[in-house]
Amino acid sequence: MDIKKITANGNEIAIVNSDEVCISDVQSALEFMMSVNYETGSHSIILNKDAVTPDFFVLSTRIAGEILQKFIIYQFKFAIVGDFSGYTSKPLKDFIYESNKGRDIFFVSSEEDAIEKLSRT
Repeated sequence: MDIKKITANGNEIAIVNSDEVCISDVQSALEFMMSVNYETGSHSIILNKDAVTPDFFVLSTRIAGEILQKFIIYQFKFAIVGDFSGYTSKPLKDFIYESNKGRDIFFVSSEEDAIEKLSRT
């Protein structure tokens, strides 16, 4: 796991890239948040999509909701970067669309988009 910290518009953002899954369930998400916060002091995190379990993107597993609820409760902003065009589930597409309209959770196609979203919240 590679972590770097940047500052954009006065907001500190942690950018995490990992070749292995960092978030597979609620407990691993909590450990991930606290670890990144400990290392960077940031409450805004960008993570590549491949570091999130594929089950996250199957809404019927409820993993996405449970994990993202923890990010909200602990007041973290979170952006997942990747290609989401391959998902055909209408509920998942709606979930991504609604999340992107909010202020805390984003699904974006590039690190630059993630920085822009997180730096304005």
